[in-house]
Amino acid sequence: MATIIGGIAASHSPTIGFAQDRNKRSDPAWAPIFESFDPVRAWLDEKKPDVLLLVYNDHVTSFFFDHYSAFALGVGARWDVADEGGGARDLPAIGGHPAFAAHVGRALMADEFDMSFFQQRPLDHGCFSPLSMLCPPQGEWPVKLVPLQVGVLQFPIPTARRCYKLGQALRRAIESYPEPLRVALVATGGLSHQVHGERAGFNNTEWDQQFLDLFEQDPERLAAMSHAEYAALGGVEGAEVIMWLIMRGALSAQVRCTHRSYYLPSMTGIATAIYENFAAAPSAAEQVRRQAVAEAQLAGAEALSGAYPFTLERSVKAYRLNHFLHALIDPAVRAAFLADPEAAFERAGLTEQERDLVRRRDWRGLIHYGVIFFMLEKLGAVVGVSNLHIYAAMRGETLEQFQRTRNQPGALYSVAGHDAKELAWDRPSTEAA
Repeated sequence: MATIIGGIAASHSPTIGFAQDRNKRSDPAWAPIFESFDPVRAWLDEKKPDVLLLVYNDHVTSFFFDHYSAFALGVGARWDVADEGGGARDLPAIGGHPAFAAHVGRALMADEFDMSFFQQRPLDHGCFSPLSMLCPPQGEWPVKLVPLQVGVLQFPIPTARRCYKLGQALRRAIESYPEPLRVALVATGGLSHQVHGERAGFNNTEWDQQFLDLFEQDPERLAAMSHAEYAALGGVEGAEVIMWLIMRGALSAQVRCTHRSYYLPSMTGIATAIYENFAAAPSAAEQVRRQAVAEAQLAGAEALSGAYPFTLERSVKAYRLNHFLHALIDPAVRAAFLADPEAAFERAGLTEQERDLVRRRDWRGLIHYGVIFFMLEKLGAVVGVSNLHIYAAMRGETLEQFQRTRNQPGALYSVAGHDAKELAWDRPSTEAA
């Protein structure tokens, strides 16, 4: 089973990545930052985790306010470095762990946390600023990454208590994963800072030290605090330290702090810390029970002949093809596709198998591959095929055979709108008769 080897806390100020990229280790103003990360890097080198589950907040780089989620779990196979305005940092992409992430996602949903899930979004300094200090890549990264993005910039945001409870659920999720993974949880953000308004530049070193004490010894007290209390003590943006409680909730009630540092060079109190568990691993029976909870909602669905629930695993596998078909909602994209399908396939980087499925309008094959039906519906609208034609093909029937199973055989339809040309099948039922 997967085991939690400990928790790491690290600020994610962009100053960290800036100092690293510009080789500031020997500069007295920057040297304490490097020194604070050295013991954490040594701990990771010793413990050798397989996966880092990293809790962070995006800084309106890859997540915008058209859809802003409280908790978004990254389930993709690869994570690129985001361009935050001046070009991306010179770091390679880091690999994800889709199977582990999908299990964690199922378990959290079964534990009644309404998660969002994301793929193909680059990660900004909230992830890569500390990550590049924790385990700098030598050509490639030594670990896999599962990012957990917390929406803490647009109020209302999750309560501190909710973050703590999510951490407790994370522990149950991780420890019910059947493969022998070594997992370290990383919490990022803070400490005290405010970067907007007349209060910009606010810091509170006394609170920062008290927060670190309470985090280790009395997290319940931190979980009971309101956002306004966090903002008053540590700055409005400094209230993002509630994310640390996700990591703390995933650890045992008592922990051993083996490293702790603090430095305030300018705008943000920068801290690093390592926490190790006292608790024993769950028993075999407890692990089986937790895994059963995680898998309970779809247990038995595999016995439904001809049904393929759109799981996270299917979503990750067929992301590229689903994305290609989804893009057909853009008039310019669908016009280009109709004018030259092969060029459209090439631009999208589709594999030969994916291209062949679309060329042949292999509706059943597309479903088997992992395409969700609602992308088939969109493709049908673009190429002039009704939903009923698609349903029939998926069942291995002619349209006429399928229509005989309907109450109104002449009721053909699609989601095509005003751009669609006259459809050969779209005739009044009296004409069809």
